[in-house]
Amino acid sequence: MSRYFLIRIGQSLLAIWGIVTIVFVVTRMLGDPAVLLLPLGTPDSQIQELRSSLGLERPMVVQYLDFLGHAVVGDFGLSYQSFRPAMEVVLERMPATAILTASSLALGAVLGAATGFAAALARGRFLEFVVMCFALAGQATPVFWLGILLVLFFAVELGWFPTGGWDGPASLVLPTMALGIFVAANITRLFRSSMIETLSEDYIRTARAKGLMPRTIFMVHAARNALIPVVTMLALLAAELLGGSAVTETVFSWPGVGRLLVQAIDSKDFPVIQAGVFLIATIFVCINFLVDLLYTLLDPRIRLGR
Repeated sequence: MSRYFLIRIGQSLLAIWGIVTIVFVVTRMLGDPAVLLLPLGTPDSQIQELRSSLGLERPMVVQYLDFLGHAVVGDFGLSYQSFRPAMEVVLERMPATAILTASSLALGAVLGAATGFAAALARGRFLEFVVMCFALAGQATPVFWLGILLVLFFAVELGWFPTGGWDGPASLVLPTMALGIFVAANITRLFRSSMIETLSEDYIRTARAKGLMPRTIFMVHAARNALIPVVTMLALLAAELLGGSAVTETVFSWPGVGRLLVQAIDSKDFPVIQAGVFLIATIFVCINFLVDLLYTLLDPRIRLGR
């Protein structure tokens, strides 16, 4: 088991290093930050002065090694816009993103599990057809388009909720609905398929032959094992949402990490971009690592290291 932990930790660190390296290379490929930050027609002397202050006159290899050394301790330099530590700027936005992620996942998980379970039990009947149509529509509908519809109807037309920003709990409702519907659609289809596959297993037939109550078979034996792929899906969605659902946060003017990164890309604020991507990659890798460990609790047949 300890060997498994070491391997997974090594893979996680390698993944984070690879992502951070790609971000460093891509931001350098966009052009000289000093030229991008200064207005057109700026004298060469001022451009050179800014390049020197940013450390851009050094060889690329030296810049990369210096970047990695500081990234280990979360130091990505100062934001080009606010002149504050880039990681501090990103972490300020994380609570808003975490709140939106938690509420969206809670809504999506409860709704998706209920509808997926119902569709699996009603296999071949009209209820399954209706549920799967709604699930397919939820997956196919762009979240930003759904968000715009929610704003137009519930905020502009009815005036029940704010159109955007953070103005109390009411501001959380519409973005939660937009993301929650998308999460629920994914969970519904996956949980239905997993339940149907699980119900065809030999141990389920054995449980039925022993005369166990259908409720016991469905809830205790089938649902628990059917949850394994659902947990994976929820983990991936959680990592994606925690990383910042940029489009949704932009539509609702939500003060989260996703919107911050969009603004940073628009303003060429490379330190904030690098800090944000590093944080997102770390969250994504850590959540996947925890999911691997959670598997053993959901299904005893899964053994670490096998």
